[in-house]
Amino acid sequence: MQQFPDYGPERARPGNVRLDKWLWAARFFKTRALAARACELGRVRCNHQPVKPARPVRLGELLQIATEGGDFHVEVLLLSENRGPAAEAQKLYRETEASRELRLKMAAERKALRTFTPAPPTKPSKRDRRRIIQFRGRA
Repeated sequence: MQQFPDYGPERARPGNVRLDKWLWAARFFKTRALAARACELGRVRCNHQPVKPARPVRLGELLQIATEGGDFHVEVLLLSENRGPAAEAQKLYRETEASRELRLKMAAERKALRTFTPAPPTKPSKRDRRRIIQFRGRA
């Protein structure tokens, strides 16, 4: 009978990288837990299908990733389980031109929106804060 090495949940097969680990290593999310949560909420898709965090990533796959920084459409170029510097992380994927243009457009819109709703010139006084709290109905 042939013996196979024990591949438990923590020991993936050689050459396979979990999606949540790859997203963390590629610096799309600050922690693996956030990456796994995004997968569970359907914010990470492969071929327009939601994916699970433990799914292995394959070279050449196209991923759609929704983060606070915007929506990314990337192609997987390299696999890594280790988080390194940002310059190394950017070598793991290639973002599509359409995705890059859309993100820059959305950033410009957010920047323009700030000019229409300027911040107040000063902080609210104690009296103003009390009125704000009363207006919101919290106390």
